[in-house]
Amino acid sequence: MQAKLSTMFQSLQVRNYRLFASGQLIKLVGVWMMFIAQDWLVLDLSDNSATALGVVTACQFTPVLLLTLLSGRLADRYDKRVLLFAANAFWTVLALVMALLVLTDLVQLWHVFAFAALLGVANAVETPVRQAFVSELVGTPLLPNALSLNAAVFNSARIVGPAVAGLAIAAFDVGPVFLFTAVSSIAPLVNVVRMRTADLHRDALLPRDERASAKVVDGLRYVWRRPDLLLPMAVMSVIGMSLFNFQLTLAALAKTVFHTGAASFGLFSTALAVGALGGALSGTGRRSRPSVWLVLGAAVGCASFGTLVGFASTYWLVVALLVPTGFFMVFFAQAANQRVQLGVDAAFRGRVMALWVLVFLGTNPVGAPLIGWVAEHFGAGASIWMGGLISLATALIALTWQLRRSGARLRFRVLPMPRFYVTSADC
Repeated sequence: MQAKLSTMFQSLQVRNYRLFASGQLIKLVGVWMMFIAQDWLVLDLSDNSATALGVVTACQFTPVLLLTLLSGRLADRYDKRVLLFAANAFWTVLALVMALLVLTDLVQLWHVFAFAALLGVANAVETPVRQAFVSELVGTPLLPNALSLNAAVFNSARIVGPAVAGLAIAAFDVGPVFLFTAVSSIAPLVNVVRMRTADLHRDALLPRDERASAKVVDGLRYVWRRPDLLLPMAVMSVIGMSLFNFQLTLAALAKTVFHTGAASFGLFSTALAVGALGGALSGTGRRSRPSVWLVLGAAVGCASFGTLVGFASTYWLVVALLVPTGFFMVFFAQAANQRVQLGVDAAFRGRVMALWVLVFLGTNPVGAPLIGWVAEHFGAGASIWMGGLISLATALIALTWQLRRSGARLRFRVLPMPRFYVTSADC
C-alpha cells in the first residue's frame, strides 16, 4: 500500500510541482465556492431564471472562445511562469471588486455578467498556460502522473468548495463567499514566486528566435495533420458543449425541480465531484499515453450516466447517479487530455493545449444559453438527458469511425468478467 501511494503521488516529490499543486488547491476551493455563490446570486437577482444562468455561463466562457488560441501562442513564446502570475493577479483583483459589490448590496445582475466576462478573460490566458506549464514542472516521464494529480486537485476542491459554499450561503449569505474567493486566490501568486526557475524542464523548447515566430495557424495545421489528436478534441467539443454544463443544469434542477436550498444544490455538486475525484485518482498510476479505445470507452460511459441523471425522477436517485457520472466525466476528460499532451511535440504544446482548452471550455458560450433555454421551457431534467443523448451518439459515431479506420473489431466477453474489448484486424 505504501509503494502504491508513493507511486500515486510521485509528482509531489518535485518541489516546484508541490508548490504549484498546493497553490491551485487553495485557489480552486475558493473558485468552486464562488461558482455556487454566483449561480445562487443570479437566480435571486433574476427571479429563478435558468436563461439568466445560461447567459452568465456564456459570459464566463466567451473570452475562452475568443482569446484562448492567442494565449497558446503566448505560452509558446514567453515565460509561462510570468504569464501565470499576471493572470492570477488579475483574477484576485476581480474577485475582490465583486466581493465588495456584494457585501455592500450594490450588486446588480449586469455586474455579475460583467464580472463573469472579465473572469473569462483571466481564464482564457491562465488555463492553456497552466496546462502547458505542467510539463516544465515535472518533465515528460512524470507528466501522466502530474496531469492525473491536477485533475485530483481540481476535483478535491470541487468536493470541498460546493459543500462549504452551500453551508456558508445558508449561514452568512453570498457576500463572504466572494470575499473568501479573493483571499484564497493569493496562494498561487505566492507559490509561483517561490518556484526555482533552475529546476524547470525547458530543454525541449525551441530556441528564443524560433519561439518568437510561433504562429497560431501553425498549431492548427499541426493538429489537422494528426488524427490521433483531432479525434479526442472533436469528441470533447461536442460532449463539452452538450453535457458538461452541470454548473448550470444542477442549479436549475435543485431549485426549480426539487425546490431545495443552497445546501442541497451543494450536495449535487459534491456528489458529482466525489465521483470525479475517483476518476482522477484512477489515472495516477498511468505511465504511458492512453489508447484511443480507452478515451472513447470513457466517453460512452460518461454520456450514458449523464443521460440517466436527466431521466432520474427522485432527488436521491440524482445524487446516486451523479457519482458514476462524475467518475466517467473526469476519466474521459483526463484520458483525452493525456492522449493529446503525450502525443504533441514540446514546441507546439502551448498552442495545442490552447486548442484543447478551446474545445473543452470554449464551446460553453454556444451550449450554455441553449441548455438554459431548454431547462427553462422543458425542464432542467430534459436539458440534461438531451445533452446526454447527443453526447452518446457522438461517442458511438467516433467509436464506429475509429473501428473502421483501424480495421479493428469490438468484442464482448462474459468470463471471467463481462467486458468489451477490441481485437486487431488480423486476429
